[in-house]
Amino acid sequence: MPSPSYPITGIAICNSTGSNCQKVRQSLFEGRSGLGPSPIPLPFESVVGAVDFELPTLPPELEAWTTRTTQIASLLLSELGAKLDQLRSRWRPERIAVLLGTSTGGADTTENAYRTFLSSGSFPAEYDLFRQHTFGSILHVVSSLSGAIGPAWMVSTACTSSAKPLASARRLIAAGIIDAAIVGGIDTLCSMTLHGFRSLDALSKGACRPFSAERDGLNVGEGGAFLLIEKSGEPIAMLEGVGESSDAYHISAPHPEGLGARLAMERALEEAGCSAESVDHVNAHGTGTRLNDLAESAAIEAILGLEVPVVSTKSYTGHLLGAAGATEAVLSVMSIMEGWIPASLRAGPIDEKIAIRVNETRLDGRVDRVLSNSFAFGGNNISVVIGAPR
Repeated sequence: MPSPSYPITGIAICNSTGSNCQKVRQSLFEGRSGLGPSPIPLPFESVVGAVDFELPTLPPELEAWTTRTTQIASLLLSELGAKLDQLRSRWRPERIAVLLGTSTGGADTTENAYRTFLSSGSFPAEYDLFRQHTFGSILHVVSSLSGAIGPAWMVSTACTSSAKPLASARRLIAAGIIDAAIVGGIDTLCSMTLHGFRSLDALSKGACRPFSAERDGLNVGEGGAFLLIEKSGEPIAMLEGVGESSDAYHISAPHPEGLGARLAMERALEEAGCSAESVDHVNAHGTGTRLNDLAESAAIEAILGLEVPVVSTKSYTGHLLGAAGATEAVLSVMSIMEGWIPASLRAGPIDEKIAIRVNETRLDGRVDRVLSNSFAFGGNNISVVIGAPR
Protein backbone atom coordinates (compact mmCIF):
# COMPACT_ATOMS: atom_id res chain seq x y z
CA MET A 1 0.00 0.00 0.00
CA PRO A 2 1.28 3.51 -0.78
CA SER A 3 2.17 5.72 2.15
CA PRO A 4 0.68 9.19 2.64
CA SER A 5 2.15 12.07 0.67
CA TYR A 6 3.18 15.16 2.63
CA PRO A 7 3.20 18.79 1.48
CA ILE A 8 6.47 20.52 0.71
CA THR A 9 5.55 24.09 1.60
CA GLY A 10 8.83 25.96 1.18
CA ILE A 11 12.30 25.64 -0.33
CA ALA A 12 15.61 27.49 -0.07
CA ILE A 13 18.89 26.88 -1.86
CA CYS A 14 22.35 28.33 -2.38
CA ASN A 15 25.44 27.03 -4.14
CA SER A 16 27.98 28.14 -6.72
CA THR A 17 25.18 28.95 -9.22
CA GLY A 18 23.50 31.48 -6.95
CA SER A 19 22.58 32.67 -3.46
CA ASN A 20 18.84 31.95 -3.63
CA CYS A 21 16.17 30.06 -5.55
CA GLN A 22 15.73 32.75 -8.20
CA LYS A 23 19.43 33.01 -9.01
CA VAL A 24 19.94 29.26 -9.04
CA ARG A 25 16.87 28.88 -11.23
CA GLN A 26 18.21 31.43 -13.71
CA SER A 27 21.57 29.67 -13.96
CA LEU A 28 19.96 26.33 -14.73
CA PHE A 29 17.43 27.87 -17.14
CA GLU A 30 20.25 29.51 -19.09
CA GLY A 31 22.58 26.49 -18.87
CA ARG A 32 25.23 28.36 -16.85
CA SER A 33 27.58 26.29 -14.71
CA GLY A 34 28.88 27.57 -11.39
CA LEU A 35 32.13 25.59 -11.60
CA GLY A 36 35.47 27.36 -11.49
CA PRO A 37 38.89 27.66 -9.80
CA SER A 38 39.37 26.40 -6.26
CA PRO A 39 39.74 29.06 -3.52
CA ILE A 40 41.73 26.45 -1.58
CA PRO A 41 45.30 26.07 -2.93
CA LEU A 42 45.75 22.60 -4.43
CA PRO A 43 48.86 20.76 -5.64
CA PHE A 44 46.85 19.26 -8.51
CA GLU A 45 44.42 20.33 -11.25
CA SER A 46 40.72 20.48 -10.47
CA VAL A 47 37.77 22.87 -10.49
CA VAL A 48 35.12 23.27 -7.79
CA GLY A 49 31.69 24.72 -7.19
CA ALA A 50 32.61 27.49 -4.74
CA VAL A 51 30.22 29.89 -3.01
CA ASP A 52 31.66 33.32 -3.79
CA PHE A 53 28.92 35.64 -2.51
CA GLU A 54 28.76 37.34 0.88
CA LEU A 55 27.27 35.29 3.69
CA PRO A 56 25.25 36.83 6.54
CA THR A 57 26.62 37.38 10.03
CA LEU A 58 25.00 35.56 12.91
CA PRO A 59 23.23 37.54 15.67
CA PRO A 60 25.37 38.44 18.72
CA GLU A 61 24.03 35.59 20.86
CA LEU A 62 25.18 33.07 18.23
CA GLU A 63 28.43 34.78 17.18
CA ALA A 64 30.57 32.10 18.86
CA TRP A 65 29.02 29.49 16.53
CA THR A 66 30.07 31.36 13.37
CA THR A 67 31.33 29.15 10.52
CA ARG A 68 30.68 29.12 6.78
CA THR A 69 28.31 26.23 7.44
CA THR A 70 26.18 28.08 9.98
CA GLN A 71 26.26 31.25 7.87
CA ILE A 72 24.87 29.26 4.94
CA ALA A 73 22.20 27.90 7.29
CA SER A 74 21.27 31.45 8.26
CA LEU A 75 21.04 32.45 4.59
CA LEU A 76 18.73 29.51 3.83
CA LEU A 77 16.44 30.27 6.77
CA SER A 78 16.23 33.90 5.64
CA GLU A 79 15.06 32.80 2.20
CA LEU A 80 12.34 30.62 3.73
CA GLY A 81 11.06 33.82 5.34
CA ALA A 82 7.27 34.01 5.15
CA LYS A 83 6.92 30.27 4.46
CA LEU A 84 8.68 29.51 7.74
CA ASP A 85 6.53 32.09 9.54
CA GLN A 86 3.39 30.37 8.24
CA LEU A 87 4.69 26.97 9.36
CA ARG A 88 5.37 28.31 12.87
CA SER A 89 1.89 29.81 13.05
CA ARG A 90 0.35 26.40 12.31
CA TRP A 91 2.40 24.18 14.64
CA ARG A 92 3.77 24.35 18.17
CA PRO A 93 7.58 24.71 18.32
CA GLU A 94 8.03 21.35 20.09
CA ARG A 95 6.23 19.71 17.14
CA ILE A 96 8.68 21.13 14.56
CA ALA A 97 11.79 19.02 13.91
CA VAL A 98 15.19 19.99 12.50
CA LEU A 99 16.49 17.08 10.39
CA LEU A 100 19.69 17.84 8.52
CA GLY A 101 22.61 16.16 6.80
CA THR A 102 26.28 16.99 6.33
CA SER A 103 29.44 15.18 5.39
CA THR A 104 32.11 17.52 6.72
CA GLY A 105 30.37 19.74 9.29
CA GLY A 106 32.83 22.41 10.40
CA ALA A 107 35.94 20.69 9.02
CA ASP A 108 36.91 23.77 6.98
CA THR A 109 36.95 25.90 10.14
CA THR A 110 39.16 23.39 11.94
CA GLU A 111 41.52 23.19 8.94
CA ASN A 112 41.91 26.98 8.95
CA ALA A 113 42.46 27.00 12.72
CA TYR A 114 45.14 24.33 12.38
CA ARG A 115 46.91 26.32 9.66
CA THR A 116 47.05 29.22 12.10
CA PHE A 117 48.43 26.88 14.75
CA LEU A 118 51.19 25.68 12.41
CA SER A 119 52.23 29.22 11.53
CA SER A 120 51.88 30.89 14.93
CA GLY A 121 51.99 28.10 17.49
CA SER A 122 48.47 28.71 18.80
CA PHE A 123 44.89 28.34 17.64
CA PRO A 124 42.84 31.48 16.89
CA ALA A 125 41.31 32.95 20.04
CA GLU A 126 37.79 32.63 18.62
CA TYR A 127 38.17 28.95 17.63
CA ASP A 128 36.06 26.47 19.62
CA LEU A 129 35.93 22.81 18.57
CA PHE A 130 32.49 22.17 20.09
CA ARG A 131 30.83 25.32 18.74
CA GLN A 132 32.44 25.39 15.31
CA HIS A 133 33.36 21.86 14.26
CA THR A 134 30.73 19.46 15.59
CA PHE A 135 27.51 18.55 13.83
CA GLY A 136 25.57 19.62 16.92
CA SER A 137 26.71 23.20 16.45
CA ILE A 138 24.82 23.39 13.15
CA LEU A 139 21.68 21.99 14.77
CA HIS A 140 21.99 24.52 17.60
CA VAL A 141 22.16 27.45 15.20
CA VAL A 142 19.28 26.24 12.99
CA SER A 143 17.07 25.45 15.97
CA SER A 144 17.86 28.81 17.59
CA LEU A 145 17.23 30.86 14.46
CA SER A 146 14.09 28.96 13.45
CA GLY A 147 12.52 28.57 16.89
CA ALA A 148 11.98 24.84 16.30
CA ILE A 149 12.46 22.81 19.49
CA GLY A 150 11.24 19.40 18.34
CA PRO A 151 13.48 16.43 17.57
CA ALA A 152 16.79 17.51 16.04
CA TRP A 153 19.46 15.33 14.51
CA MET A 154 22.19 15.31 11.92
CA VAL A 155 22.68 12.49 9.41
CA SER A 156 26.17 11.84 8.04
CA THR A 157 26.09 9.06 5.46
CA ALA A 158 28.37 10.67 2.87
CA CYS A 159 26.52 11.60 -0.33
CA THR A 160 23.05 10.55 0.89
CA SER A 161 23.29 12.61 4.10
CA SER A 162 20.64 15.21 3.22
CA ALA A 163 18.33 12.82 1.33
CA LYS A 164 17.86 10.50 4.32
CA PRO A 165 16.23 13.22 6.48
CA LEU A 166 13.36 13.29 3.96
CA ALA A 167 12.61 9.70 4.98
CA SER A 168 13.00 10.65 8.65
CA ALA A 169 10.47 13.45 8.29
CA ARG A 170 7.93 11.10 6.69
CA ARG A 171 8.33 8.55 9.48
CA LEU A 172 8.11 11.08 12.31
CA ILE A 173 4.97 12.70 10.87
CA ALA A 174 3.36 9.31 10.21
CA ALA A 175 4.15 8.22 13.78
CA GLY A 176 2.46 11.33 15.18
CA ILE A 177 5.69 12.59 16.79
CA ILE A 178 5.94 15.83 14.80
CA ASP A 179 3.75 17.99 12.60
CA ALA A 180 6.47 19.62 10.49
CA ALA A 181 10.19 19.57 9.82
CA ILE A 182 12.97 21.73 8.46
CA VAL A 183 14.83 19.24 6.31
CA GLY A 184 18.03 19.69 4.34
CA GLY A 185 21.79 19.73 4.33
CA ILE A 186 24.91 21.89 4.13
CA ASP A 187 28.53 21.21 3.21
CA THR A 188 31.48 23.48 2.54
CA LEU A 189 34.72 23.01 0.65
CA CYS A 190 37.69 21.73 2.63
CA SER A 191 41.10 20.25 1.90
CA MET A 192 40.14 16.89 3.37
CA THR A 193 37.50 16.06 0.77
CA LEU A 194 39.44 17.49 -2.17
CA HIS A 195 42.55 15.48 -1.31
CA GLY A 196 40.44 12.47 -0.39
CA PHE A 197 38.67 12.25 -3.75
CA ARG A 198 41.98 12.93 -5.46
CA SER A 199 43.47 9.90 -3.65
CA LEU A 200 40.62 7.81 -5.07
CA ASP A 201 41.44 9.09 -8.58
CA ALA A 202 37.88 10.42 -8.69
CA LEU A 203 38.44 14.16 -9.30
CA SER A 204 38.12 15.65 -12.75
CA LYS A 205 40.85 18.01 -13.92
CA GLY A 206 38.23 20.19 -15.57
CA ALA A 207 34.49 20.78 -15.33
CA CYS A 208 32.77 17.43 -14.77
CA ARG A 209 30.93 15.69 -17.62
CA PRO A 210 28.35 13.26 -16.21
CA PHE A 211 27.38 10.44 -18.61
CA SER A 212 29.85 11.59 -21.26
CA ALA A 213 32.19 9.14 -22.99
CA GLU A 214 34.93 11.65 -22.10
CA ARG A 215 34.12 11.99 -18.38
CA ASP A 216 37.08 11.70 -16.01
CA GLY A 217 35.62 12.32 -12.55
CA LEU A 218 33.66 14.63 -10.32
CA ASN A 219 33.97 18.19 -9.03
CA VAL A 220 33.43 18.98 -5.35
CA GLY A 221 31.00 21.80 -4.60
CA GLU A 222 29.59 23.59 -1.57
CA GLY A 223 26.30 25.09 -0.49
CA GLY A 224 23.04 23.92 0.99
CA ALA A 225 19.31 23.50 0.64
CA PHE A 226 16.31 23.37 3.01
CA LEU A 227 12.78 22.10 2.49
CA LEU A 228 9.76 22.57 4.75
CA ILE A 229 7.77 19.34 5.12
CA GLU A 230 4.40 19.48 6.89
CA LYS A 231 1.57 17.17 7.92
CA SER A 232 -0.79 19.50 6.08
CA GLY A 233 -0.51 22.88 4.47
CA GLU A 234 -0.37 24.69 1.14
CA PRO A 235 1.98 22.62 -1.03
CA ILE A 236 4.30 23.78 -3.75
CA ALA A 237 5.01 20.07 -4.32
CA MET A 238 4.39 16.75 -2.56
CA LEU A 239 6.88 14.40 -0.96
CA GLU A 240 5.34 11.18 -2.26
CA GLY A 241 7.86 8.49 -1.45
CA VAL A 242 11.40 7.71 -0.32
CA GLY A 243 13.15 4.43 -1.07
CA GLU A 244 16.25 3.27 0.79
CA SER A 245 18.67 0.38 0.33
CA SER A 246 22.15 -0.68 1.43
CA ASP A 247 23.88 -3.18 -0.81
CA ALA A 248 27.29 -2.83 0.93
CA TYR A 249 28.95 -3.99 -2.28
CA HIS A 250 32.14 -1.97 -1.78
CA ILE A 251 33.34 0.83 0.48
CA SER A 252 33.62 3.37 -2.36
CA ALA A 253 32.39 1.74 -5.61
CA PRO A 254 28.75 1.08 -6.61
CA HIS A 255 27.44 -2.36 -7.46
CA PRO A 256 28.33 -2.69 -11.17
CA GLU A 257 24.75 -3.62 -12.11
CA GLY A 258 23.28 -0.94 -9.89
CA LEU A 259 21.33 -3.46 -7.81
CA GLY A 260 21.17 -1.28 -4.69
CA ALA A 261 20.16 1.73 -6.76
CA ARG A 262 17.42 -0.31 -8.45
CA LEU A 263 16.05 -1.43 -5.10
CA ALA A 264 15.94 2.14 -3.77
CA MET A 265 14.11 3.33 -6.90
CA GLU A 266 11.63 0.44 -6.72
CA ARG A 267 10.90 1.15 -3.06
CA ALA A 268 10.42 4.87 -3.70
CA LEU A 269 7.89 4.20 -6.46
CA GLU A 270 6.12 1.61 -4.32
CA GLU A 271 5.87 3.98 -1.35
CA ALA A 272 4.58 6.71 -3.66
CA GLY A 273 2.04 4.29 -5.14
CA CYS A 274 2.92 5.30 -8.69
CA SER A 275 4.09 3.54 -11.82
CA ALA A 276 7.43 3.96 -13.56
CA GLU A 277 5.56 5.38 -16.55
CA SER A 278 4.30 8.30 -14.45
CA VAL A 279 7.81 9.65 -13.81
CA ASP A 280 8.51 12.64 -16.06
CA HIS A 281 12.13 13.29 -15.12
CA VAL A 282 15.06 11.79 -13.21
CA ASN A 283 17.48 14.05 -11.36
CA ALA A 284 20.34 11.57 -11.39
CA HIS A 285 23.10 11.17 -8.85
CA GLY A 286 25.31 11.51 -11.95
CA THR A 287 28.72 12.24 -10.43
CA GLY A 288 30.74 11.98 -13.65
CA THR A 289 32.89 9.08 -12.43
CA ARG A 290 33.27 6.06 -14.71
CA LEU A 291 31.71 3.50 -12.40
CA ASN A 292 28.86 5.54 -10.90
CA ASP A 293 27.39 6.69 -14.19
CA LEU A 294 27.41 3.19 -15.69
CA ALA A 295 25.80 1.62 -12.61
CA GLU A 296 23.15 4.32 -12.27
CA SER A 297 22.25 4.28 -15.95
CA ALA A 298 21.79 0.50 -15.77
CA ALA A 299 19.47 0.91 -12.77
CA ILE A 300 17.43 3.67 -14.44
CA GLU A 301 17.09 1.60 -17.62
CA ALA A 302 15.91 -1.43 -15.64
CA ILE A 303 13.28 0.46 -13.63
CA LEU A 304 12.18 3.39 -15.82
CA GLY A 305 13.18 2.41 -19.34
CA LEU A 306 14.90 4.50 -21.97
CA GLU A 307 12.53 7.42 -22.61
CA VAL A 308 12.43 9.40 -19.35
CA PRO A 309 14.66 12.52 -19.49
CA VAL A 310 17.68 12.15 -17.18
CA VAL A 311 19.79 15.08 -15.98
CA SER A 312 22.73 15.45 -13.63
CA THR A 313 22.59 18.90 -12.06
CA LYS A 314 26.05 18.26 -10.61
CA SER A 315 27.23 19.55 -14.00
CA TYR A 316 26.15 22.98 -12.67
CA THR A 317 26.94 22.84 -8.96
CA GLY A 318 29.55 20.14 -8.56
CA HIS A 319 28.99 17.36 -6.04
CA LEU A 320 27.79 18.97 -2.80
CA LEU A 321 28.45 15.74 -0.86
CA GLY A 322 26.32 15.90 2.30
CA ALA A 323 24.18 18.68 0.78
CA ALA A 324 23.66 16.97 -2.59
CA GLY A 325 20.45 15.07 -1.77
CA ALA A 326 18.58 18.11 -0.46
CA THR A 327 19.95 20.32 -3.24
CA GLU A 328 18.70 17.96 -5.93
CA ALA A 329 15.34 17.52 -4.17
CA VAL A 330 14.91 21.32 -4.27
CA LEU A 331 15.89 21.41 -7.95
CA SER A 332 13.30 18.68 -8.57
CA VAL A 333 10.66 20.83 -6.87
CA MET A 334 11.72 23.74 -9.06
CA SER A 335 11.25 21.64 -12.22
CA ILE A 336 7.70 20.87 -11.12
CA MET A 337 6.94 24.49 -10.21
CA GLU A 338 8.56 25.98 -13.32
CA GLY A 339 7.55 23.43 -15.94
CA TRP A 340 10.95 22.71 -17.46
CA ILE A 341 13.85 20.27 -17.16
CA PRO A 342 17.41 21.66 -17.29
CA ALA A 343 20.04 20.40 -19.68
CA SER A 344 22.77 18.06 -18.49
CA LEU A 345 25.86 20.11 -19.31
CA ARG A 346 28.86 18.73 -21.20
CA ALA A 347 27.29 15.27 -21.53
CA GLY A 348 28.08 14.83 -25.20
CA PRO A 349 29.28 12.61 -26.64
CA ILE A 350 27.21 10.23 -24.50
CA ASP A 351 29.03 7.06 -23.47
CA GLU A 352 27.93 4.34 -25.90
CA LYS A 353 27.48 2.00 -22.93
CA ILE A 354 24.80 4.36 -21.53
CA ALA A 355 21.45 3.80 -23.22
CA ILE A 356 19.22 6.06 -21.12
CA ARG A 357 17.96 9.41 -22.41
CA VAL A 358 20.47 11.92 -21.04
CA ASN A 359 18.97 15.32 -21.67
CA GLU A 360 21.48 17.66 -23.38
CA THR A 361 19.08 20.57 -23.97
CA ARG A 362 16.48 22.23 -21.77
CA LEU A 363 13.01 20.70 -22.12
CA ASP A 364 10.02 23.00 -21.58
CA GLY A 365 6.70 21.48 -20.57
CA ARG A 366 4.63 20.18 -17.69
CA VAL A 367 6.50 18.12 -15.08
CA ASP A 368 4.24 16.21 -12.69
CA ARG A 369 6.63 13.79 -11.04
CA VAL A 370 10.41 13.66 -10.53
CA LEU A 371 12.56 10.88 -9.13
CA SER A 372 15.75 12.16 -7.49
CA ASN A 373 18.63 9.75 -6.82
CA SER A 374 21.39 9.94 -4.20
CA PHE A 375 23.96 7.16 -3.81
CA ALA A 376 26.88 7.00 -1.40
CA PHE A 377 29.96 5.18 -0.15
CA GLY A 378 29.28 1.81 1.40
CA GLY A 379 26.42 1.16 -1.01
CA ASN A 380 23.78 3.23 0.81
CA ASN A 381 21.20 4.49 -1.65
CA ILE A 382 18.23 6.86 -1.55
CA SER A 383 15.60 7.63 -4.19
CA VAL A 384 12.99 10.32 -3.61
CA VAL A 385 9.71 10.76 -5.50
CA ILE A 386 8.42 14.32 -5.61
CA GLY A 387 5.12 15.13 -7.31
CA ALA A 388 3.02 18.11 -8.26
CA PRO A 389 0.24 19.16 -5.84
CA ARG A 390 -2.94 17.19 -6.54
